[in-house]
Amino acid sequence: MHAKTMEGLAGASMNMKMMNTPFRVYQEAERRGDTSAMERAMGYVGETADKAEDYQKKVEKGMKEEAKEAREKAKSEQENAIRKRKEEHGEQEKRIAESRNGNTDTVNISENGKAILGERSDLAQAGTDSGIPVETADVVKTEPVIYTKTGEAARPESSTNISVSA
Repeated sequence: MHAKTMEGLAGASMNMKMMNTPFRVYQEAERRGDTSAMERAMGYVGETADKAEDYQKKVEKGMKEEAKEAREKAKSEQENAIRKRKEEHGEQEKRIAESRNGNTDTVNISENGKAILGERSDLAQAGTDSGIPVETADVVKTEPVIYTKTGEAARPESSTNISVSA
């Protein structure tokens, strides 16, 4: 909340509370029939009411300034978001241009590979259990290999027996 708004609200509230005292004096003077005391009390009531009104104007002014600052902040955030989106779009355009320039890897499939691919699609369409041709199925069924820290393949010992009893 803006400082002027808080000051205005506090001042207006305090002056409205302070207005109760001279107004009570006015009512007592009215019961007694003391017109001079009534006039003085109404003067004080009028002064505090004027002060409360001035503070109310401060509240309105503070709220206008606060709203203006909020609009400016929202506008700057929106401009920043637009600028970031433009930068991201520019970066994306650069990546697309680089990929079109030929700086990417290409894959060439040999005639044998095309033939195997054609056989695979024929087997898959025929409804076989797996769409993998027999030649590549042997490659998939290799034994697991564990690599050492130096990068050499170390076969697991075949004499290792693991038994679990429950």
